[in-house]
Amino acid sequence: MFGYHIKLAIKSLKRNKALTVLMILTIAVGIGAAMTTLTIFRLLSADPLPHKSARIFYPQIDAQSEPPRKERHPLDMLDYRSAMDLWQAKKAARQAIVSTSPVKVQSENGHPSMLSMVGTTSDFFPMFDVPLRYGKGWNATDDGKRTRVAVISGDLNRKLFGDRDSVGQTFRVRGQVVRVIGVLDDWRPSPRYYNLAGGNFAEGKTAPFYDKPEDVFMPLSAALEVNDGNFQQFTCSSIPKTPGHLIDSDCVWLQLWIELDSPAQAAGYRDFLASYAAEQKAAGRIGEADNTRLFDLNGWLNYNHAVPSDVGLQMWLALAFLLLCLFNTIGLLLAKFMRRGGEYGVRRALGATRGDIVRQCLAEAGLIGLAGGALGFVFVLFGLWRVRQQPLEYAGMMRLDLSMFLLLFVAAIVVSLLAGWIPALRASRVAPAIQLKTQ
Repeated sequence: MFGYHIKLAIKSLKRNKALTVLMILTIAVGIGAAMTTLTIFRLLSADPLPHKSARIFYPQIDAQSEPPRKERHPLDMLDYRSAMDLWQAKKAARQAIVSTSPVKVQSENGHPSMLSMVGTTSDFFPMFDVPLRYGKGWNATDDGKRTRVAVISGDLNRKLFGDRDSVGQTFRVRGQVVRVIGVLDDWRPSPRYYNLAGGNFAEGKTAPFYDKPEDVFMPLSAALEVNDGNFQQFTCSSIPKTPGHLIDSDCVWLQLWIELDSPAQAAGYRDFLASYAAEQKAAGRIGEADNTRLFDLNGWLNYNHAVPSDVGLQMWLALAFLLLCLFNTIGLLLAKFMRRGGEYGVRRALGATRGDIVRQCLAEAGLIGLAGGALGFVFVLFGLWRVRQQPLEYAGMMRLDLSMFLLLFVAAIVVSLLAGWIPALRASRVAPAIQLKTQ
């Protein structure tokens, strides 16, 4: 009977083409708007390291020396001494200090460009599962010896070396010769969590952390020498004597990430963090010992409002619009089905059950949903294309993957079946005798 119901549904849809097109457009517009915003929200709110985010932590202490303010949160970053003390204690399975700074980069014979550089430590690449197309990262020995090596981005590799294997080649960072030991593969963490800090809580927005990764990654010890004087502080209790030279200042400007393998290790590290803060307060270096925290990766993203607030609002508005489209479709289908009461009465008189009438109506609603999903797919592609044209940090990431593609069509059919369910039940309850007398 399924094929028979589909055949009847097609005839019915052809009978009133204008109404059919209107219902398909209603479903398509609702699905297109909802799936476009849902795709954006999913890409921006997805767990960037789903297999290990619960093991990645961000320690904080309040490194300011002045008396504590009421309800003060720990600073988002660490001063140099605190970061180095925690890192050298080696209380975690892996740990990486991270600092980002602008830097002048050029090939041996080319023109200089201002790019962004990450100074970090050797655990950065294995801890964050950074994929490399060529070569490898440096080791702990390079951290200690201040070896002037670098891992570069694919974009910089194409610009300097024509996208070939450039391991062993050299380029210049602020005039200093640096040797390439690795080239990043396609890597676009969303957001760029490893240097995320300073979310805008006043406006509920976020800083631009959806750009591509930086172009140069160097050992922190070497980066501090090569780019000395160009590091940017997050905040300072007092203005440093020489801006950009922050090692001996009380400015906070470094981030520390650690990997802990179990909840017991995380609890132990919290105790270690509290003990370290108490020691530093006793030494007179910090003002408050009880103000420490240890976020896991997703907790840190939530604390910094990593997902732009307007994206979440747009998603809820789009879902509300989809619900409105659903109610409009219910009304159109109800009017369409009730006008065909005579047809249903004849079928009932010839032996059709109420279930047959319901299945016939749902077959028609399902075809509308299928057509609406196909048109909605076009609307989603257009919507994502429009997003990619906007001056947004995350614009280049907007793609419809296979899972969202399948969800789109499933959602379109489910929405249409939901819209057709109530009209189908109403149509199936038509009394055959009354319809045969009145038609």
